[in-house]
Amino acid sequence: MIPEDRFNDEDFVARLHNADTCRDAFTDIINYFSRPLYWQIRRMVIDHDAANDLLQNTFMKAWDNIDNFRGDAKLSTWLYKIAINETLTYIAREKTRNEVSIDSDDAFLVNNLEADRYFDGDSLQVKLQKAINSLPEKQRLVFNMRYFDEMRYEQMSEILGTSVGALKASYHHALKKIEQFFSDND
Repeated sequence: MIPEDRFNDEDFVARLHNADTCRDAFTDIINYFSRPLYWQIRRMVIDHDAANDLLQNTFMKAWDNIDNFRGDAKLSTWLYKIAINETLTYIAREKTRNEVSIDSDDAFLVNNLEADRYFDGDSLQVKLQKAINSLPEKQRLVFNMRYFDEMRYEQMSEILGTSVGALKASYHHALKKIEQFFSDND
């Protein structure tokens, strides 16, 4: 794995666009980004197997489009954007498959949490996940990126195409709703 202080986007873009080094560079990128992307996806879909599938889809889509990546955005921003789009598409597909209204909260995600054999959290963690899953999709996404990934609002803005002010408001509203969830379910 590449140490964080040695990851250089410009070097990777050059390696990715060189036929002799492209495969090795992409392997390094997979090794470097798999864990943070997996957890970003996992927090959205809850299910381990679905998160793994979506992570694979993310890297396959990145590989298929690597020639189009010019380095205008950071590599991490580009990969997060792909992962989030794949995840949101999956959630929408699951809502349709489960005949859940697009506007309803994602109860099927809570069911996934309770059925997930890989989730080993205590009751407080389960309660937090239920609270997070009760949030509207955008607030849930912003909360996860800020709270768990400690992502800067500026980076979230690049990934989500939303203003920093709107992201701060979404995070604030998410916090209030989670506090209210805990108060109501005490």
